[in-house]
Amino acid sequence: MKKNILAIVGSASKGSSNLKLVQYLSVEMQNDFSLEIFDALVTLPHFDPALTDNNTPKEITAIRNAISHADGIIICTPEYIFSMPSGLKNLIEWCVSTTVFSKKPVGLITASAQGEKGHEELKLVMKTVETIFTEETTLLIQGIKGKIDSEGNIRTEELKAELSVFIKHFSVLIRSSKQE
Repeated sequence: MKKNILAIVGSASKGSSNLKLVQYLSVEMQNDFSLEIFDALVTLPHFDPALTDNNTPKEITAIRNAISHADGIIICTPEYIFSMPSGLKNLIEWCVSTTVFSKKPVGLITASAQGEKGHEELKLVMKTVETIFTEETTLLIQGIKGKIDSEGNIRTEELKAELSVFIKHFSVLIRSSKQE
């Protein structure tokens, strides 16, 4: 039986390079995984601590359930102003009071112009919410706009190889993870 993977796209832009990367991964992983793409961070309400446990908005309950029921998570995001995008941080903030990310195997991709600071922040935040990842299940892709075309085709053999290695290690992490 295929494992279910939730891929969260951190970009708020329609047709972003990050969405195209996730779509590429979906095709490459389709024999082993069923990949659901969530690219609607802009539809989530702003985090409100007063609503995190009671009267939680239905959109938040739905994404929390999707995270909870996934066998693994891939987050593919750009870096905005040396940080993760606010929409992605907003989603994570809505989940902090829960355990939906706890012990969840994740793959973390930062695909941006530079991305180092945003990638480090993403790893720190995901470690804080107790996800499971390794250096091999994280990938920093710099200069993404020159490495993927408008149709989602990967332009460089180097990036294809990096994504193949990422998929291999993510697959091992998913299969070795013992989830309740």
